[in-house]
Amino acid sequence: MAKTKTVFVCSACGGMAPRWAGQCPHCDAWNTLVESLPTAPSGANRFALAGETGRLQRLADVAPREDARIATGIDEFDRVLGGGLVAGGVVLIGGDPGIGKSTLLLQALARLAGRIPALYVSGEESAEQVALRAQRLQLPSSELQILPEIGLEKILTTLQGNTPRVAVIDSIQTLYSEALQSAPGSVAQVRECAAQLTRHAKSSGTALIVVGHVTKDGSLAGPRVLEHIVDTVLYFEGDTHSSFRLIRAFKNRFGAVNELGVFAMTDRGLKGVSNPSALFLSQHSQEVAGSCVLVTQEGTRPLLVEIQALVDAAHSPSPRRLSVGLEQNRLAMLLAVLHRHAGVVCFDQDVFVNAVGGVKIAEPAADLAVLLAIVSSLRNRPLPRKLVVFGEVGLAGEIRPAPRGQERLKEAAKLGFTLAFIPKANAPRQPVEGLTVVPLDRVEEAVERLRELD
Repeated sequence: MAKTKTVFVCSACGGMAPRWAGQCPHCDAWNTLVESLPTAPSGANRFALAGETGRLQRLADVAPREDARIATGIDEFDRVLGGGLVAGGVVLIGGDPGIGKSTLLLQALARLAGRIPALYVSGEESAEQVALRAQRLQLPSSELQILPEIGLEKILTTLQGNTPRVAVIDSIQTLYSEALQSAPGSVAQVRECAAQLTRHAKSSGTALIVVGHVTKDGSLAGPRVLEHIVDTVLYFEGDTHSSFRLIRAFKNRFGAVNELGVFAMTDRGLKGVSNPSALFLSQHSQEVAGSCVLVTQEGTRPLLVEIQALVDAAHSPSPRRLSVGLEQNRLAMLLAVLHRHAGVVCFDQDVFVNAVGGVKIAEPAADLAVLLAIVSSLRNRPLPRKLVVFGEVGLAGEIRPAPRGQERLKEAAKLGFTLAFIPKANAPRQPVEGLTVVPLDRVEEAVERLRELD
């Protein structure tokens, strides 16, 4: 059987060439030609999705269909997904090798297989290896179907013949289409396989979960378009030497973005952590300087994370500024604000800041906690044991409000904290039971409050 003719498309200008060349003949860009399938003839709509197409409609006349979500039975996984899997939705999950992607998905499918048809397509392991892992995890795998295959056409034929409600592709980089001559894992193969699997999921209503490899810098391997054509993008985070794993949603058409799921790796697989704040709070036998508890917001969930700072005399002309779990450039900016507006000098000090538990904090509401931890370490005076802090710090020295301040305060009070330093704009209208709230407007006001607590 003759293979389909392919063309090479320039990723810079979109021009096509019949064969590969180092330089694009249209825009003269180098190394931009990528193998691709030619456009389908007019009349054959290769890219048609589920539902009616090609007919002009008024949006008000379209009746949206609300299908019940498919709960996986793993609460933390369902939280990240926005409540469960959606029929016809495509989920892309990536992470470092050995972090637990296949383990989590096998656990979820084993639970789903007892209720609905489920299929596990393994492109990296044989059926015997998957069975051994299921046996080690003691999973109820009697109803789960498995297909060890890397040929895209055979996988699509199986999906069309069995019509499972949920299917897992592990992984997209191992698949290949016979229509392309490039090797599995190439840009053309990954893009074409992902596009055809997505079209099948939309037309059949199968909820599809695709595993993707990551590069050395932590991004998903393959074309960036892979993240655009799927509905949900999840990333596994965490150190492989630690037993804790985090799943973060970076894109979700059916739920909240930046939602966080917390798991613990055990000998029986990944287990959801119901109270993740306990993971990110150190248990000190006595009060220590340089430690401040931050209430951060991850999606719809408030988390309490301990921020630790160590300020020490610099032994070189260029003091070090090191930040782990927080943005490096923001630390230098906060030290400048602290010097200019509060008179706290750190230009001759090494400053190290760390977020406990390996969590990565991207929101600016961590600014005030970082500053107070630095001041505490510099003065060698511990902060109050039951103090929580949040708030963004501006270059003018003002303390800006953070979103969902009321939820953050309720979470802190629930965990037994009694004192909170927060932005003045986040001051609650009704008092929070058991929590003394101190609204702050400026950085120098926050430093002065610390002196009063000594």
